Amino acid sequence: MICKLKNIHRFDSNHFRINSLFAPGRFQKSILSTNSDICSPTRFSRRFLSSEANATIEPKTGRRRQIFLLSSSIIIGAVLFAVLDHKRTEAEVKKHEISNLTLEFKRGGPKQLPIASHFTDEKDFSIGKPRLVILGSGWGAVSLIKELEKDKYHVTVISPQNYFLFTPLLPSATVGTLEARSLLEPIRGIIKHICAHYLEARATDVCFDEKLVEVSTGPDGDSFYVPYDKLVIAVGSKSITHGIEGIEHCHFLKTINDARAIRKTIMDNIEKASLPTTSSEERKRLLSFVVCGGGPTGVEFAAELYDFLTEDVVKYQFPTVLRKEVQVSIIQGSDHILNTYDKKISDFAEKKFKRDNINVITNARVQKVKEDHIIYKKKNEDEERELKYGLCLWSTGIAMSSLTKKISEKLPEQKNMRALVTDNRLRLMGIPDSSVYAIGDCSTVKNPKLVENLMKFFTDADVDNSGALSYAEFQAMAKKISRKYPITADHLKKANILFATYDKNKSGTLELDELHAMLDDIDKRLTSLPATAQVAHQQGKYLAKKLNKLALERSTAIFPSSTDYSVDGAEKENPDMDDRLEPFNYAHLGSLAYIGNSAVADFGTGYTWTGGWSAVYLWRSIYFSEQVSLRTRVLLALDWTKGSIFGRDISKF
Repeated sequence: MICKLKNIHRFDSNHFRINSLFAPGRFQKSILSTNSDICSPTRFSRRFLSSEANATIEPKTGRRRQIFLLSSSIIIGAVLFAVLDHKRTEAEVKKHEISNLTLEFKRGGPKQLPIASHFTDEKDFSIGKPRLVILGSGWGAVSLIKELEKDKYHVTVISPQNYFLFTPLLPSATVGTLEARSLLEPIRGIIKHICAHYLEARATDVCFDEKLVEVSTGPDGDSFYVPYDKLVIAVGSKSITHGIEGIEHCHFLKTINDARAIRKTIMDNIEKASLPTTSSEERKRLLSFVVCGGGPTGVEFAAELYDFLTEDVVKYQFPTVLRKEVQVSIIQGSDHILNTYDKKISDFAEKKFKRDNINVITNARVQKVKEDHIIYKKKNEDEERELKYGLCLWSTGIAMSSLTKKISEKLPEQKNMRALVTDNRLRLMGIPDSSVYAIGDCSTVKNPKLVENLMKFFTDADVDNSGALSYAEFQAMAKKISRKYPITADHLKKANILFATYDKNKSGTLELDELHAMLDDIDKRLTSLPATAQVAHQQGKYLAKKLNKLALERSTAIFPSSTDYSVDGAEKENPDMDDRLEPFNYAHLGSLAYIGNSAVADFGTGYTWTGGWSAVYLWRSIYFSEQVSLRTRVLLALDWTKGSIFGRDISKF
């Protein structure tokens, strides 16, 4: 190499420049010749000069083309830099006007707190627009925001998290399949198309009489009120604990911080188990991972963890004994895991886990959680069993947050212990003026009691006053009920079968007692909507479309706002408008679950799909399409590609 450099430096620098620019292939070929050839000054000079001669007779058109491309690239780059730099500078020096109204706030409300009726960056204060306050930044809130039309409302979003989290892929973030930031989208980027305001704070209470939301910026932070004309509660839920003793020793999987904490604990346990000073008994405990709850979250976490331990831990030169002593267990209270899915899917998942040596314990309930072990009991057995763990994940359902619980206690109509109850137009029960809505995990739609309206249904349908319903009269009644209560549509869509089934005396008509039996059976089969991202997403889209329609009708049916703290000149819709719009109708599009290099899909009505990588690509494709931005789509694709090539990242940070 030293010989090469010496020989090269013997020539004029212009020779080197000409050859490297116009004949790089020839120059490189001469340098890569045999050692004897390179180290011989005479031979090397002859070849170098020969190459230079060839370069000088190269057609002038080729040189001109290269020079043209080079100069064009420089000019275009310079223009782009100048334009972008000009815009950046212009944005920095842009003036922001601050209204005097934001310097002094009026006080009021039950606690005489400041009332934030205006914001620092406002100019016209949206005169004439109703104030729409949205609590939360989850699935329901973001779906609502994305579908809202601009300039219809003065929108304020209040949430302690300044991002939207794609919760269905949280289990993938616990083991490094996906990076945490790939699941996050800044909320300010989502709200900018409607010129909404965002407050990084937590709603702690709602004063419905004065239409004020009490907001706190932290445990030791300031508290103030935010006024509203319409309020959307979409604050989500927290994990239910069932009052189990020692639940503080468990991990939850609801937030991005939960996923990061689980990932750190997993790696801590594996590294500690690798130490030569760790006893065999302690190593087995560290490598025992217990999941309490066999729903989608618990099952997907167990599958992701198994993939990580079998695919990535092995190739990073961890001791071989680790792989032999790893144990993943799932404790499920019902007969099967994924019990809300089709039975075929539950069976497929259980067989898959059995092949993977994942311990599935069904018909069992956790009694206590200790610092290093869990105590559970099988149904119909008195004996308590013990299972040691290094990490325990608690994923057994949802419960009310502190805000929703406080709201529920204020309203006598709220009798559900797990969620706020709404009507089928998503209006909060107990608020007479239709100004408050609740969507997502924090709410549940009240199921109708058809039997309670039996006489009304019967008399309205009995057009000929015969005292019995003909098939035509029953069919018309069934359609009317389905439109009013969409949740009953699936039960009433086969009118001919229903009519024949409950026509006990085969008279060709339905009498009052026969109709009573039918409606009573339908009432018993009605179930609440699941607390899933899919339901929250559809509720948000429905509510946005309804609010857009109400805004359009505001000019034909309005009356002055009743709150003193609304935006000046704001008006709100007549509650009768809301009743004239269609009720919410949930359309189940299917349920997905990842079960370790395999996936399952339940599309309802008995149609299911289970499989290997084909099903995994379907699972990924659906979640890829549901992303809220191009940015997160790109990040997801990159993470999946990196994982396929390099494996999961095992570093701790």
